[in-house]
Amino acid sequence: MLLAVVLTVIAVVSTLTIRAFLMSQLDQRVIDAGARAGPGVVVHLGAPPGEPPGLDFLRGPGVEPDAVGVRRFPDGTVSGAVLDGGTPPRLRELTREQTEAVLGIPADAEPHTLSVPGLGDYRLITVGHPDSGELVVTGVPMASVQEAIQQVLTVEVVVSAAGLVAAGLALVVVVKLALRPLRRVAGTAIRVSGQNLHEGEVEWLERVPAADTDPRTEVGQVGASLNRLLDHVTAALTARHATETRVRQFVADASHELRTPLASIRGYAELTRRGRAELPPDAAHAMRRVEAEATRMTSLVEDLLLLARLDAGRPLERTRVDLSPLVIDAVSDARAAGPGHHWRLTVPDEPLHVSADPARLQQVLVNLLANARTHTPPGTVVTTSLARLDGDAVELRVTDNGPGIAPEVLPNVFERFVRGDTSRSRSAGSTGLGLAIVAAVVAAHAGTVGVASAPGRTSFTVRLPAVNSQAGHSGSTPA
Repeated sequence: MLLAVVLTVIAVVSTLTIRAFLMSQLDQRVIDAGARAGPGVVVHLGAPPGEPPGLDFLRGPGVEPDAVGVRRFPDGTVSGAVLDGGTPPRLRELTREQTEAVLGIPADAEPHTLSVPGLGDYRLITVGHPDSGELVVTGVPMASVQEAIQQVLTVEVVVSAAGLVAAGLALVVVVKLALRPLRRVAGTAIRVSGQNLHEGEVEWLERVPAADTDPRTEVGQVGASLNRLLDHVTAALTARHATETRVRQFVADASHELRTPLASIRGYAELTRRGRAELPPDAAHAMRRVEAEATRMTSLVEDLLLLARLDAGRPLERTRVDLSPLVIDAVSDARAAGPGHHWRLTVPDEPLHVSADPARLQQVLVNLLANARTHTPPGTVVTTSLARLDGDAVELRVTDNGPGIAPEVLPNVFERFVRGDTSRSRSAGSTGLGLAIVAAVVAAHAGTVGVASAPGRTSFTVRLPAVNSQAGHSGSTPA
């Protein structure tokens, strides 16, 4: 666009300059013609009979074809003619309208432009004799100047358009060549952004090649800055991973060490409560509370130890597992633990096998069903369904018609120590780690877990890779 503006300005200036030059030449010719046809000057060239009188000067030397001349004699008579381009040249009388138009030019001996009816644009000059009142108007056509200007404009438009096209093509090539290093830098940034940086040990991050880090160029400065940024990010991620590793190791060690004293506390509390000696009511109640809290603490320690082992990436024991019996047993246990709820189960007739650790999958089922039982009121319908999906996948879905999960809790429901009851009441026995264990175990089995919740419907969906997937699908049997 900048080039187009520059070319337009050049075209306008050059056109105006050429027009001014051509008009100055044309005015000089008009002035010369007016001087030769001044009042009182009569040129006798043997005009043929019948031609307008007093206009012999139009056939004089140097007069252009189509020149116009009008003479008003002292007695008031007017004679006007136009010189045709024939051989020999002849004078053709002007019409009354044309004559009146030509006589309208001011008598100031200066060239003026006038569009003569039927003849076109002319440059005219009027020369008068103040004593006699004689007046002579002489004019030459502007067609030659207009044609020259038109040709100049045509050439400028063609040349400008060709220049713009050539400049555009050259600009595309130059920009592509100039941006090639920047594209390489952007490619490095895109590849780095595709790496897994939010958890685990971060692999070495790719750097911008040395050829694209020249500080003398803008692209080189960007490449060098990106490399420095990646160095800082790598150092920060390495420090984060080291810290997380130490925390996981501490949690694992602490959990492991706490198991023995907690078991001892539970054992001594139970032994004291069941001993032969009759305990006072307050002491018996205290022992029951000690035993209950030790049991709750043991569950929390076991959950923390499991999460620490999963975070450490310890391999699971993989066997070929049919999910249907696991789901049936888990729902049966949940029905016994929550008789106030309505439990429904749908499993397919065909076996659904996955490669998994059966104990860990059982824990996933128990946690999901316990979550539905704990956070919904009695009378809630909890439906567990198992089905095979297209693409060799098995889907487990636990749905309830309870009040749903609070919108502010839903995005973080699989994080650790996130609880739906902010009061952290111990009556429900929730530690805030159940769904975190579900997410960790499912991820360790290369599966996915998701949740969708609204008032009246909450659904947890677990998808695991199937083993020996069959093309056909059989019907589902409600249990």
